Amino acid sequence: MANPGFQVSLDVKGRSCLVIGGDDEAADKVQRLLDSGAKVTVISPTLNDHLKKLTAAAKILHRVRLFRSTDAQGIFLVINSLRQDQDFSRSLYELALKERFMLYALDQPEYSTMMLPAVAQRGHLRLAISTSGVAPALASKLRQDCEQIFDDEFERFLNWLSAIRDETKSAEPDAEQRRAKLREAVEGFTLNGTIHYPKAWLDARREQQA
Repeated sequence: MANPGFQVSLDVKGRSCLVIGGDDEAADKVQRLLDSGAKVTVISPTLNDHLKKLTAAAKILHRVRLFRSTDAQGIFLVINSLRQDQDFSRSLYELALKERFMLYALDQPEYSTMMLPAVAQRGHLRLAISTSGVAPALASKLRQDCEQIFDDEFERFLNWLSAIRDETKSAEPDAEQRRAKLREAVEGFTLNGTIHYPKAWLDARREQQA
């Protein structure tokens, strides 16, 4: 059954996080953690080129071996990218329940205590996209499209709004007046879009209606 989850933004700044695996998908999660200010350790016998560079630059700690249960001690969040080893994923999930750390297992919601939505990023914008686990490929496509929609001009606009907010906080003591000025700054902003569905879905829909 699909699980919509309860969407939150997790504060990992300065917290110890662990990524198990060294492939491209592990590297993507490592970079997202670093961008959020986390302290990252990667456990894997091998690393891809990006993770090798991060290790050489001392931006992450790399343990060149397989995971041990003691590695989770004092860890805030664990991301498991080893989707092929079901027995390992199951044992790691049981350890997470026992030791009370958060766990995300890539493409294995049954062995996760949290979900990790696709995230479209542009400047300060973080737009989380979830399909409740039923269509991860669509979530990824939506992320790519959103990152094209929110362009460089949007990033400059967002920075301008940030400057207005800072200025208003220091210059306007009345909270309601501050909110009114910030609402005025975004008045007129709209987001319009058109959805183009794939031929496979259009054909299936026609068959359903026949």
